[in-house]
Amino acid sequence: MQPIKFKPILKETIWGGCKIPRIKHISGLEDKHIGESWEISGLDDNESVVDGGAYDGKSLSQLIDTLKGNLVGEENYRRFGNRFPLLIKFIDARQDLSIQVHPDDETALRHGMVNGKNEMWYLLDSEPYASLRCGLKEELSADDIIKKVDDSTICDSIAQYDVKAGDCFYIPAGRVHSIGAGCLIAELQQTSDTTYRLYDYNRRDSNGNLRQLHVRQAAECIDYTVREDYRQTYKRERNVRVPLVECKYFKTSLYDIDRTLQLDYSNLYSFVILICVKGSGTFTNEEENSVPIRECETVLIPATTTTLEVKGNLQLLETYI
Repeated sequence: MQPIKFKPILKETIWGGCKIPRIKHISGLEDKHIGESWEISGLDDNESVVDGGAYDGKSLSQLIDTLKGNLVGEENYRRFGNRFPLLIKFIDARQDLSIQVHPDDETALRHGMVNGKNEMWYLLDSEPYASLRCGLKEELSADDIIKKVDDSTICDSIAQYDVKAGDCFYIPAGRVHSIGAGCLIAELQQTSDTTYRLYDYNRRDSNGNLRQLHVRQAAECIDYTVREDYRQTYKRERNVRVPLVECKYFKTSLYDIDRTLQLDYSNLYSFVILICVKGSGTFTNEEENSVPIRECETVLIPATTTTLEVKGNLQLLETYI
């Protein structure tokens, strides 16, 4: 079975930049603020569609329904059915995004949602001034949070980081966070679009209205634990798998490749997502099915794949369940 690409779902936002169309070689969007490219999505109203190959034009859920465990892995198919469990995005921030938080599975179920939202960020080539916020830097209560939102001092209580390409953050459900201006990010997350907006700098939408906040819902699900450092630490190495994040929702590693490399998936009973964050190359599986890959492209590797040859000079994020 061949590696599979999908058509990107581009999202215009009030805070979006102009990098995504340029990097992805999409013309005609020069005057649009494209904040996000959804690379692989199983959300009902934003579902990915296969781009090319034998399954061209099929939606992701149709593809899973056709291939079942051969695509996602038998255990994953038993757990998730035709709902793909991960959502992959690129995010380009021209302005700061809102201060926000996501519910965990328990809170989400209590409010009628399928699941919560745990996610991670990997920084691509960003602006020299790029920064982001992640995690509380002082002990607060829910009442303190609400008061700080009311008097616009909430940003003072959230850890802020100057960031560059290669920086990595894990954002479990409940951790307060915000992507800052100048960031270009690959985001990997549970399939969910539930966000509780805590603070938005009194910003107005295109109609002049203040954007909706969800202060009390956010305060309910915030993890109030304070940590010394919220960054993921790792040592970059060439041509080997370097683990970045491992949680019960996904496992993500980095490859920095400058020679032909064989990836062995013979003992992995899951789909694999490969995200090119720099450079370009080619993937070829054991059946001699090949697909080219370049910066800011994403490929789904079916669970039946046992080996994948990677040629090129490129950096990849690898994620699976």
